[in-house]
Amino acid sequence: MNIVFTTTGGDLNAPLDPRFGRAARFLVYNSDTAGCELVDNQNLNASHGAGIQAAETVVGLGAKALVTGHCGPKAFRVLQAAGVAIYTTEAATVAEALALYREGKLSRALTANAQGHRP
Repeated sequence: MNIVFTTTGGDLNAPLDPRFGRAARFLVYNSDTAGCELVDNQNLNASHGAGIQAAETVVGLGAKALVTGHCGPKAFRVLQAAGVAIYTTEAATVAEALALYREGKLSRALTANAQGHRP
């Protein structure tokens, strides 16, 4: 199963990026193989719609779960509609967030926890 983490770095020990739509990168962790893939967020500097576009990227990566700090309402709706479970955390690193996920210590988000941006 693919779990996507927002990050500013390049490996499991990198900081977890608290932003979703404007996260620098997505680390895709495959829980079946323990393999990782790093994907740059091409929507990082989008003038608008970064959250929705990032959500579409995450769905395209085959994610079944997303772990991030904050997720806005439009991105939340896209992810939820695609069946991606969303977890928010204040973990400092991807490795810490992954450990919390594995231990069942992350709660699934039921609503967005960041305000959407308006033009």
